Amino acid sequence: MTFTTLIDYIGTFAFAISGIRMAAAKKFDWFGAYVVGLVTAVGGGTIRDLLLGVTPFWMLQPSYLIVTGFALLVVIVFGKQLIKMNTTMFLFDAIGLGLFTVVGFEKSLAAGFPIWVNIIMGTLTGAAGGILRDTLINEVPLIFRKDVYATACILGGFIFYICQKIGIGNAMCEILSASSVILIRIWAVRKSASLPLMKDDTAEEDEAMKGRS
Repeated sequence: MTFTTLIDYIGTFAFAISGIRMAAAKKFDWFGAYVVGLVTAVGGGTIRDLLLGVTPFWMLQPSYLIVTGFALLVVIVFGKQLIKMNTTMFLFDAIGLGLFTVVGFEKSLAAGFPIWVNIIMGTLTGAAGGILRDTLINEVPLIFRKDVYATACILGGFIFYICQKIGIGNAMCEILSASSVILIRIWAVRKSASLPLMKDDTAEEDEAMKGRS
């Protein structure tokens, strides 16, 4: 098992836990929670592989389905404890985000694509599963809100590229890149850092018109 494969499995488990936990909060049944967890875990990688023109990774081996099943079992057995551990759930999401970003970058790099494509593929791998998860549970996707989410993936991709350029070993590049995504995400939440929101001038004008009427 390669180091990249290992972090892929860890990321799968972390994202599956995140998705299943959110499905549980919405009162999904076990099957529904498993589907949400699986989509969260493999959704981004599936979109990446389709764009790269290869068979989606989870269709080549059942291990990802098994890892998601194990995540479901963990939530079922330790559900009450996990409900009280909101910080832990956030950390699972942040860890999955960082690890999957690295996996996406690596797979795109191995396919021979340029740096800008690698960064996009890394961001998709890390963030797209969360978009699908939030859509399934009827929430506005986190990536489209003010939180620093996809931006952390992009910065992590640049860090990976810089580490490679200065001759750092591949495993260390992966560790540094994933760690940077995780730390940026944690820092942004703790400091309430966010990107500027789009202003709707039309809405402001409508409110002003209502006030005059």
